[in-house]
Amino acid sequence: MAEKSVASLDKAEARAELARLTQLLDRANTAYHAEDAPEISDAEYDRLKRRNAEIEARFPDLKRPDSPSDKVGAAPSEGFAKVRHAVRMLSLSNAFDDVDVADFVEGIRRYLGLPDDAALDFTAEPKIDGLSLSLRYENGQLVSAATRGDGEVGENVTANARTIADIPETIDGAPDLLEVRGEVYMSHADFADLNARQSRQGGKTFANPRNAAAGSLRQLDPAITKSRPLRFFAYAWGALSAPLAATQHEAIARLAAFGFPTNPLTELCRGLDALLAHYRAIEAQRATLGYDIDGVVYKVDDLALQDRLGFRSTTPRWAIAHKFPAELAWTRLDAIDIQVGRTGALSPVARLSPVTVGGVVVSNATLHNEDYIAGRDSNGNPIRDGKDIRVGDWVQVYRAGDVIPKVADVDLSKRPSDAQPFVFPQTCPECGSDAIREPGDAVRRCSGGMICPAQAVEKLKHLVSRAAFDIEGLGAKQVEQFHRDGWIREPADIFTLQDRYGSGMQQLKNREGWGEKSAANLFAAIDERRRIPLARLIFALGIRHVGEQVSTLLARHYGSWAAFEQAMVAAAPMSGEAWDDLMAIDGVGAVLAQSLVSAMNQTAERASIDRLVAHLDVQDAERPASESPVAGKTVVFTGTLEKMTRAEAKARAEALGAKVSGSVSAKTDIVVAGPGAGSKEKKARELGVTLMDEEAWLALIGG
Repeated sequence: MAEKSVASLDKAEARAELARLTQLLDRANTAYHAEDAPEISDAEYDRLKRRNAEIEARFPDLKRPDSPSDKVGAAPSEGFAKVRHAVRMLSLSNAFDDVDVADFVEGIRRYLGLPDDAALDFTAEPKIDGLSLSLRYENGQLVSAATRGDGEVGENVTANARTIADIPETIDGAPDLLEVRGEVYMSHADFADLNARQSRQGGKTFANPRNAAAGSLRQLDPAITKSRPLRFFAYAWGALSAPLAATQHEAIARLAAFGFPTNPLTELCRGLDALLAHYRAIEAQRATLGYDIDGVVYKVDDLALQDRLGFRSTTPRWAIAHKFPAELAWTRLDAIDIQVGRTGALSPVARLSPVTVGGVVVSNATLHNEDYIAGRDSNGNPIRDGKDIRVGDWVQVYRAGDVIPKVADVDLSKRPSDAQPFVFPQTCPECGSDAIREPGDAVRRCSGGMICPAQAVEKLKHLVSRAAFDIEGLGAKQVEQFHRDGWIREPADIFTLQDRYGSGMQQLKNREGWGEKSAANLFAAIDERRRIPLARLIFALGIRHVGEQVSTLLARHYGSWAAFEQAMVAAAPMSGEAWDDLMAIDGVGAVLAQSLVSAMNQTAERASIDRLVAHLDVQDAERPASESPVAGKTVVFTGTLEKMTRAEAKARAEALGAKVSGSVSAKTDIVVAGPGAGSKEKKARELGVTLMDEEAWLALIGG
């Protein structure tokens, strides 16, 4: 199953592959963004994410609620104050060849309903390989600067940003509120000088200009940042009190007029051929630019069309990054280690003799799963792209831009004569429990549950993560320490920590690295998080397949913890009204629903959840703030829509606070029926649900 072509996957194989890709990409994101210790290359990361998207496109009903397609970056560092972005800072979807770009252009025409002969302009600009930064100006004065972080919350690096010469402290003629966004980077010449200086002084040298720029901007001491030669290119904006212009290229020109450096290679292009021509022109200059780029970004030029196109969960529909081809290198495979994740998945990691790939020293790479390593599936059948990888082999690794390394090939001519096939463990290396591989699953999982220290620690790390309880001062390292010492064994233990270790002979303030103030701050932070929104709690439970997006859907659907809990118990037979109601939620499929209901009815896990909730004040889900008459209502679209595409209709409805469902039930409020509507319209009539045509719907939501 591993690495079979997407076209050859059946549904069971696709489901297993999506699970595998989610695990690999989650681990890679954490290592790269949160731990500053990337394990795989850019090329591998891009390839895995692209494969995930291709499978989701072929099997849309299998898309997981925790899909990597719905995630941006990683949580901000605990060393900086946090800044919530007024407008999310999203990542870009990627194109890897001309066909992908053609699909992007065609997709925009299709979404907007534009004929092939209608003019469609884009801007094309180099994709700078640096660190994203958002600058907030109020009445022309720089008031704050923040990194992207996870797209919603970033790090406050205002003092550091003020030391960068390219960033003006004041600007004239700008809107009262203006968030300028761009990339902090370091030129090749400045990077070489910095590393030479660091070496002379016995300091840390950097692997590449991007790492140097990121490390310099994220210094806790602004004086260190000031000593580093950082530069800035502006290319976008966030919150605005007034529009900058009617088009992308005019808005960029206005940013330049305010005094921000903008890239001189940005060009207005009409149509696909012009985009590809400019891509090749930039690629030809890449080696002589004096700074790193890893592709070309295309954006729809008309800002009104950008507004119509809107956003997916983590990427804008109106932009894409056309990446440059991957870079390759050969090195020796020194070992294969097995890591155990939160869901018990056993993940193999290649330990490599360090090698420089695309300017980055790579020493670890993903190996996917046991079939990929063996080159054969569990039945002994050869796997497409399977490698028969053995310790001691000479392997090829690749990365593109700045993502995650992967083993791409094996040179069998250099294989040592004593190299033995790798035997994947049948028991968990952490707790010794059986490691079981279910039929149709590409991943082997530890059966130990919470008795497995690796799973327990990973679940606790997930619980305190930014999108869950987000407890200030209780991060991954603290969780590992407390679990190792027996202070925290399960989630509820966090909320009894002060009762157990706030006083007496053995108390937190007396631990190494802690003091009276830091202990008091942690206890206060824990108390502050006893009050938690329903969606955050559901996500924090770490139930397999239940990510942030579906947690929000569940919270909005059920409203309260009591209602959610009751519904999960009632749905335990996986049939009946409660089960049907769960399955009717748009975005919830059978695999997710089974995982959710099983977790909420499994005796030990449920007891642990109950002990946790006993310490909490769980807040009911907020009703949509929109004043639209459809806010909070459940809407079903059926038949052919003539004024807009189905995708645009759904996006607009959700933006107004409506819940879009794929099936009609007694809880449906509105069914919008176009020509060709069939069984859903009939069922709506039988149930007495409000029926309307597209014109009436547009009139209701204001056009």
